[in-house]
Amino acid sequence: MNALQEIANMMNETEKKAFKQYLSKKNKRKDTGNIALFDSLKTDDIKHKKSVLKNKKNIDAYHALRKRLYDNMIDFMANRSFENDNSQENATLRLIVVSRLFFEHKLIKTAFKCLAKAEETALNIEHFSLLNEIYLTQIQFAHFNLSDPIEKTIEKFKINKKQLEYEEQLNLGYAVLRRELAGIYHEGRIVDFQAVIKNTIETHGISLKQGLTFKSLYQILFIANEYASINNNYSLIQSFVIKSYRFISKKTDLKDRHLYYHIYILYFIANFYFRNGHFTKSMNYLDLMFTELQKQSGKYYQRFCLRYFLLLAFNENYLGHSQKAIEIAEKALSSNKKADPNDSNDIRLMLIVFYIQQDAGRNAVKEMIKLNHTDSWYEKKMGMDWTIKKCLVEILLHTQQENTELALSRIKSFKRRYKKYLLTVNEERVMQYLLFIEQYVMKPEIIQTQKFQQEIEDFIINAQNGPKDILIMSFLSWLLAKVRRKGIYETTLNLLTTYFPATNSNDSTLFTKSQDLQ
Repeated sequence: MNALQEIANMMNETEKKAFKQYLSKKNKRKDTGNIALFDSLKTDDIKHKKSVLKNKKNIDAYHALRKRLYDNMIDFMANRSFENDNSQENATLRLIVVSRLFFEHKLIKTAFKCLAKAEETALNIEHFSLLNEIYLTQIQFAHFNLSDPIEKTIEKFKINKKQLEYEEQLNLGYAVLRRELAGIYHEGRIVDFQAVIKNTIETHGISLKQGLTFKSLYQILFIANEYASINNNYSLIQSFVIKSYRFISKKTDLKDRHLYYHIYILYFIANFYFRNGHFTKSMNYLDLMFTELQKQSGKYYQRFCLRYFLLLAFNENYLGHSQKAIEIAEKALSSNKKADPNDSNDIRLMLIVFYIQQDAGRNAVKEMIKLNHTDSWYEKKMGMDWTIKKCLVEILLHTQQENTELALSRIKSFKRRYKKYLLTVNEERVMQYLLFIEQYVMKPEIIQTQKFQQEIEDFIINAQNGPKDILIMSFLSWLLAKVRRKGIYETTLNLLTTYFPATNSNDSTLFTKSQDLQ
């Protein structure tokens, strides 16, 4: 898909109609061809392309037409976005711009009123960069308003400057860590992420005690979530997460103004509880998240709904409501076909796991077929960890369906592609797990031998003594079910009672030692 089509796909029918009217007004000649070219994007019309090339008699003219259409599409979308953006941020920006216009035309009183209104709004949404512009403008034109002491404005500017500098440092640190995470997940880069976090915090002078906002808490929680995911141990940061949310919840008047970040924070907390096996608590935060999704006319519903349904189905499944979980996942996929592909892939892989747990192999195979890209493609789009889990699920499915040759082929390709990486990141247990599966596939009767059974029991006991994650537990349950000759889902629910302790009290010194939140 080329850039023209990508932008065109962003437009709804109303915007496409408005864009063609926009082009029509700009066109000085009737044979420009840009409207016809735009219409052809809908089906990638090859005949039109050839016709244009033939009519223009040279390729350069065709590409010049495409370039002009591309520039017009960007201009149109930029203007459209600005016109339709009714956010407080945009309203504040408009007031700053118009106040400067008023100053130029000597409308001093009106200009200062605009700045005062802009300041009030920017303070309400904690937008430090806009406040910086407001105070600079007030200082620049302070000679027009001698009744208001300039020292007062300068003091507000200095206080805000410190907040802005901290926000900038946090943004820099967040960007550095996001980039490192991208390397870890999509390139299999071997990084001591804990050391990277500590170094970034020190380098950029980041302190959780200073000026937390919904945005800054979201940024910190995002990194905390990825840190826990890399370590497959969400209990490490649970205490930090809850303290953080209690801290930010005191700012009840700001929740609706920072709705996007508030929803994300609730999702993170619900995810932390789920991954630690606290399903009821996770559901409580999902209820809060769903309430927020309805606000502002469901502004962020489509953005977050699949993530909400993902966690909802997961919780229902491990609470013992397997059929309800499957129905939630199936409905989410069928009702949100235009959603983010990454979120759809997450739900589809989860649904396959549910089908495997219920021994519904045919349904699982139908869904697995839809995950039809290469491992390399999924590594780039979904990340290394997700792709490894997907491959393991596929191997279990082939094994359960007694597709011996396919199972062995996938095991062979898995070892060839991921063995070195897994050993480097100290995930030997994945290779040990795969060895058990391979032995079972090659010789199913081995599962009946006391030696093999004891090896698996010992392996699962050792796994419970290490970092705990419910998704890892689900893989262990499949193996344990074969040993004990029980149903997979029944074994999974039984293992839950011993896999997770009653409480999770471990704190990560990385996030809590010197940065306690009151």
